[in-house]
Amino acid sequence: MSSADTSNSPRNDNTAPPQSGNLGADMIMALRFYSRLPSGSTPHERPDLKRIAMAVPFAGLVIGIGPAALLFLATIGGVPPLFSVFVALAGFAAVTGAMSEDAIADAADGLFGGATRERRLEILKDSRHGTYGVLAIVFIIGLKAAALSAIAARNPLAAMLVWLAAGLLARSAALYLPLVLGQARAEGAAATVGGLTRNAFAGGTIFATLIAFVLAAPFVGVLGFVIALVLGLLVLLGWTRLCDRLVGGVTGDLIGAAQALVEIVVLATFMRMIVT
Repeated sequence: MSSADTSNSPRNDNTAPPQSGNLGADMIMALRFYSRLPSGSTPHERPDLKRIAMAVPFAGLVIGIGPAALLFLATIGGVPPLFSVFVALAGFAAVTGAMSEDAIADAADGLFGGATRERRLEILKDSRHGTYGVLAIVFIIGLKAAALSAIAARNPLAAMLVWLAAGLLARSAALYLPLVLGQARAEGAAATVGGLTRNAFAGGTIFATLIAFVLAAPFVGVLGFVIALVLGLLVLLGWTRLCDRLVGGVTGDLIGAAQALVEIVVLATFMRMIVT
């Protein structure tokens, strides 16, 4: 989730306040928030984290299945794994509007380009990317491509499914930041999506973990999956503490950056633990 914004989602000036909905309505809300995928003509509702958190694992499957399938089909069709991965990553960026990539760039510029809390928040709000931001995108895309191509070279089906699993875990895990940290500023994406309850976060995280286990465990084993969870959790806790120390709270960019970092760590662990 990037403070750049929920502009990735269809919006209008007459956005209705969120109402209690069923899982289908909550999935539509999550799809509109996290992706550019078509989501029907139902009235747009203001995003609500309590509802999004529970629907994120299921929306994540819808968001990720196309690019992951593209990676699988290209690889088994004889396209070199690294080339297939970059094509799939381009497709994923088109589907999501490059939200997490934009977020990690803004977060890198903001947290490491300013000397005071006020200056860091000012840089975070600036949509332009500086040196730290550009390098962050290069490193994130490069590391993801390296991990996925290494897995795809050994087992294309594994690459497809563990990528889906890593994305589910990372997107749900990133919501830990708004659960435990206050808003760093009064405006922005994170400040407009409401509070997140522990029950909603726990429910979404449990769903994400169960689905990810079904997808990834056949290829990395139970131990590999558990190690990935532990390492992802450590990175998440470290990032949360860093955000709290440097800006005293959370913004949409910092949440999106957490998603990108956790996904890389989980994918790297899966790459190491993959069993062919």
